[in-house]
Parts: sequence; structure tokens; C-alpha cells
Amino acid sequence: MSSDRYLYPLKFVTIYKEKIWGGTKMKDILGKDFSPLKNCGETWEISGVPGNLSKVSEGVLKGSTLPDLIEEFGTDLVGDKVLEQYGNDFPLLVKFIDAAEDLSIQVHPDDKLAKSRHNSLGKTEMWYIFQADEGAKLISGFSKDTNKEEYVEYLENGKLTELLNEEDVESGDCFFLPAGRVHTIGKGLLLAEIQQSSDVTYRIYDFDRTDDEGNKRELHTQQALDALDYKAYSEYKTGYKRCPNEIVPLVESAYFHTNLLEYSTGIIREYYNQDSFVIYTCFEGEAEIQVLGHTTKIRMGNAVLVPRKFKEVHIRSKSGFKMLETYMP
Repeated sequence: MSSDRYLYPLKFVTIYKEKIWGGTKMKDILGKDFSPLKNCGETWEISGVPGNLSKVSEGVLKGSTLPDLIEEFGTDLVGDKVLEQYGNDFPLLVKFIDAAEDLSIQVHPDDKLAKSRHNSLGKTEMWYIFQADEGAKLISGFSKDTNKEEYVEYLENGKLTELLNEEDVESGDCFFLPAGRVHTIGKGLLLAEIQQSSDVTYRIYDFDRTDDEGNKRELHTQQALDALDYKAYSEYKTGYKRCPNEIVPLVESAYFHTNLLEYSTGIIREYYNQDSFVIYTCFEGEAEIQVLGHTTKIRMGNAVLVPRKFKEVHIRSKSGFKMLETYMP
């Protein structure tokens, strides 16, 4: 390893994605310039997905991709367990999503199915909604227990939505979506998405939309049948109590843990007992992230990856901030 290359809290070049359902909130609210695209449905802030590899945006490691960095720094970057389990593949994908229209009704396969069909990880994910237009809704899960046969019958008769659980949504809502859960993000929502590093989506229904050329998007009706969890659950929205200036747990899953940090000045976070990198995803305010003489600025619309080697992180702010803190279990 070259002596002039060293680790520090890392920011990456944003990857912008134009979508048939995308809007302009990335620019209007988050101040992110997605030109020359007509709209921006997703920004990929930290990605190890092949073909969409994040590159460091500043400092001595500028231009390096995540797999490059894992190969170079190994456990100092990601931790022993992550390196052993995932090798040079980064295990998480961090996005912002702006839905100006409803997304397709869809489902993601679990690890076993995704591995056998696509040689990919499955896709368990979470959403944290930080801006919602009045009346915004989303779909998560079924409204009653069903089965493959009944599901197909409703789908073929154009009545699928009658089986689905619709939720009213407002700013601050959080949803955890294990692989297999049918879902869609409704129009008017701006959110942060933390997910397994996978881009496998089975589109079930797309509201008969067409693109500029009049083509409908591909559906994956058959693939979805074996991926779906047909059970209904009592709660789909994550219950939590807002506690400013305290660590608020949101998600504890086998794939990632995520906390909400809402602080008026700052906090010192200690990770001495943790064998993982940490990602901060900021959706309000700004702060400085300080580790061992290195300072990295974070503001609304940024994500910062703190390597595992840094066991104490000082987050300082004059104006306050809200962000998600994510690490591997």
C-alpha cells in the first residue's frame, strides 16, 4: 500500500438516474444538479453494484471505487466479518428516491432465490421518508393473507390493488421491507433508501405506462410468483419515538442496523465494540465529521462512509442535523 494513501471519512460522486416516474426534488429540495437529465428519480450515493460503482469524490483517494478500496485497505475499511462474508463486494446500497409518480408495484427476491437466478444478493431494504406531499401514500405488503392462486386471479382480473396494504405517509415515517414483500413508493414522496447491494427487481404491475417511444416497461410476472411473501402482517410501518439529541433505533435486521440521529449541536459516537464501517446519510441540516485529525463536511443530500478503523467519531454542528446512521450487524 502506498504510504501517501490513507483512509478518512469518504464521500462519493453521486450517480444520477433518470426514471419514468422521477421528478425535480433532488434539485429543488436537496440542491443536487442532475442536468442534463430531464428528471431524477434516484441518486445512488454509495454503491458497489457492478456497472454503478461509486468513486471517491475528494482527498487522496479521489477516483477510487469501493472494490478498489476494499482490496487496498481490507478490514480497516469494512471490518473482519464483512470482508470474510462479502470479499471485495460492498454489501449495502444507499439511495435517495424522488417519486413524482407512483413507482411500479414490485417485489425483490431473497438471497437464496437471487443467488440461484442472478448470482446476486437478495434485496431487503428500508425507507425513511423525509418529505411527503399532502395525501401521499405507499404500498407495503398484503392487506390479508393470500396465496399464489388467489394472487394470480386478482392480478389477471386487474384487481391486484384490492389485495394490497396502502399506507398514508408523512415526513418521519419509516418502513422496513424484507425481501419478498410486495411494495411501491407512491407519488409525492422523497426518501432515503438503505438496502442490500442488489439491483434485482421484479416488476408486477406498472399502471400500463409507456415511455417516450410508446413502449411499456417489462413485467416479471412469473419470476415474482416464487419471490412473494403471501402473508399479511399486523404492522408495516416502523414504530419509534422521536427523541431529539438521543440515538433512536429504527431497523435491526440481519443485513444492516440503522439509527436516527437528530441533534441540535453534536455528538461523539464510539464504535469500539463494532466490527463494521458506518454510513451517515444526511437529510436535514449540516455537520462536520471528525476522526483523528480528519474533517469531512456533510450536509442535506450527502452520505459519508466512515471506515471501520475509526472507533471514535465526533459530529459537530452549529445549525443541527438529521441523519441516518447505518452499519453491519
